[in-house]
Amino acid sequence: MAAGLGTRMRPLTDRWPKPVLPIDGKPVVVTLVHDLAAAGCERIVVVTGHLAEQVESLLAPLPYALRFVRQPPGQGSADAVLRARATPPYLVLAADNVFAGGDLARFAREGADADGAIALHGNDRPPLWLVGAAVHRFLDPLPGKAPYELRDVFRNAIDAGARVSAIQVGRARDLTDPVDLVRENFPYLQGTE
Repeated sequence: MAAGLGTRMRPLTDRWPKPVLPIDGKPVVVTLVHDLAAAGCERIVVVTGHLAEQVESLLAPLPYALRFVRQPPGQGSADAVLRARATPPYLVLAADNVFAGGDLARFAREGADADGAIALHGNDRPPLWLVGAAVHRFLDPLPGKAPYELRDVFRNAIDAGARVSAIQVGRARDLTDPVDLVRENFPYLQGTE
């Protein structure tokens, strides 16, 4: 999911979409696409929105089976997933997080026998989900009103008896975490007053 407005990072995101901003000197969305391919994902759908052309032109040259889908602003994560028209099981990631090496593949393996899975990493927002058929059927119709959120889809599936696993992953690097950005990208600023 690479469609958000990045409002917490304005004015930077008025000019550049959040997914093209770097963690460790590399655009987050490029790192994620490489990691998904390394985890065995053969087809990758990137849902774009705000400044979509920048995300799409950055990813188009990569040597993977990529498809782009556009989402209007304010529709939420469940709407983004529905627009991707993926066939379950599939992974869903927010394009502002980078995961520890091997975590995506391990998450997919460990969640394979469940109806769905949610990553646990110490943050209040899970940036990684596995959507199986039993969860996927709760996407259409979308629950509630816009913004439609994936957490509501999972909640409805769980209430209906779906088996959803919680899988611990390593620390996710979050583009919107200023402490992480300074600590990891600008170590020379640490300890200065």
